[in-house]
Amino acid sequence: MKGVTYRKAGVNIAATDRWLHQLGPVIRATHGPEVLPDRGQFAGLFALGRGRYRDPVLVSSTDGVGTKLKVAQLLGRHEGIGVDAVAMNVNDVLVYGARPLFFLDYVAMGKIDRRLLSALVRGVADGCAQSGCALTGGETAEMPGVYKPGEYDIAGFCVGIVERRAIVDGSAVRAGDAVIGLASSGVHANGFSLVRAALGSRGLKRWGRDLLTPTKIYVKPVLAVLRRFRIRAMAHVTGGGLRRRLASLTARQPSLDVAWRPGSWPVPEIFRHIQAAGQVTDEQMESTFNMGIGMALVCAPREGAGVIRMLRQAGVAAWPIGTVERRS
Repeated sequence: MKGVTYRKAGVNIAATDRWLHQLGPVIRATHGPEVLPDRGQFAGLFALGRGRYRDPVLVSSTDGVGTKLKVAQLLGRHEGIGVDAVAMNVNDVLVYGARPLFFLDYVAMGKIDRRLLSALVRGVADGCAQSGCALTGGETAEMPGVYKPGEYDIAGFCVGIVERRAIVDGSAVRAGDAVIGLASSGVHANGFSLVRAALGSRGLKRWGRDLLTPTKIYVKPVLAVLRRFRIRAMAHVTGGGLRRRLASLTARQPSLDVAWRPGSWPVPEIFRHIQAAGQVTDEQMESTFNMGIGMALVCAPREGAGVIRMLRQAGVAAWPIGTVERRS
């Protein structure tokens, strides 16, 4: 009787190692001088640099892509999912005014699929390049019996840095402040359980290209704005949709609230298709999806026009979508 091996049990370490070696140049392309050379272990080294920061605070985030994966698997299109994994994390770090430093990914599937993995990792590298952070490592888990053929999961982890005095935490928000909305690239990567229920497989196939548009990464344009203007609060519009995330802008100020103006920005057509197909109420839509606003900033009213102009020059559509008011 021949003995059982790890490969016979469904895990091919050698194939994974070969694939990782081939993707090495893609991963190393995200590295700057802060990333120290690989020591052949399962962790990455990142140097902050002496004297670069006076009172640094590290900001961390971890997130996945949710059931948007099911749409990608249904349609066989995975190119943007890696970007989504990065975006959901770096945008969360950004809201504190932090610059993302490095990112790590976790990918798990039943059997290693080199083509699929390559698409995911190239997407992750693209997302890291867009946000100016390094891909310092990750984990690729082959888990037969846990995932069916063609199924996989991906999650990420990001660490950023900000000077303590520059943390954007909402404590400076005042009544009368302007709320600026930054355009989303579509549904982004939350609310897909409702998307799938509303559209069904036929609708998912019809609107697949729009649904799989990667989450927009706001890091570079917003960091540029922060160097010129004083932004008092920020929100990444994800879980809880537009209603909940805009309300978070005044979370540190119980006496204040955000009065936002529906109709002051163009809502992408994909949301109208989802709403019509599932007969979804306006309240449910606004409590689930970003409705075309992927991030929101609060600033002094006199600076609103300048912030919008700078964002538009950087290629990010933005609009004044509301104001901060005292609770009645």
